[in-house]
Amino acid sequence: MDHIGTWVFHSIGAMNDKDELVYLSAEDYLNSPMPYVDETDEEAVADEMKERKKMVGMQVKICEDGKLYLLSPLPEGVSQEEVDKAVSAGVITLLGGMMAERPLAWEERDGELWYDTGIEGEVFGEKVDGWVKAIDKDGYFTVASTRFVKA
Repeated sequence: MDHIGTWVFHSIGAMNDKDELVYLSAEDYLNSPMPYVDETDEEAVADEMKERKKMVGMQVKICEDGKLYLLSPLPEGVSQEEVDKAVSAGVITLLGGMMAERPLAWEERDGELWYDTGIEGEVFGEKVDGWVKAIDKDGYFTVASTRFVKA
C-alpha cells in the first residue's frame, strides 16, 4: 500500500481576513500574526513560537501492522537524560527520535485510507463513528486542519 511510511508537515489551515480557510506553509505559519497572543509579551510570543515550531515539526507514521502514529519533535532544551527517564517511566514513547502518541488503528476501505481517531461520544443521541478518511481530495493526509505529504 502506498500510504505506508512517513508523512511530513505540509501546511496548516487558518482563517484569512475574509473568514475563508487558507493553508499556510511552515514559513508562512511561523511568520503569521498572533491575534490571540499579546505580542508585547515576549514570554507569550516565545511560548506561541515553541508551539508553532512543534506543529510544523510533526509527522505521521503509518506502519504495515495497522498502526498509525502522530509524532512530535522532542521539546527544545530537554536533555537526553530527561528523555530516557520519561521513556522508562512510560510517560512518552520514542519512534524515530520523535515523541509518539498512542498508536491509532488504520485500515483500507475501498482503496482509501481510514483511521480511528479514538474519539467517542454521541451527537443528538447517535453514537459518533471515530473513523475518518485520512486522505483529502488533494492527496494530503489531513488531521484536523493540518496537512501532511508523504516523505
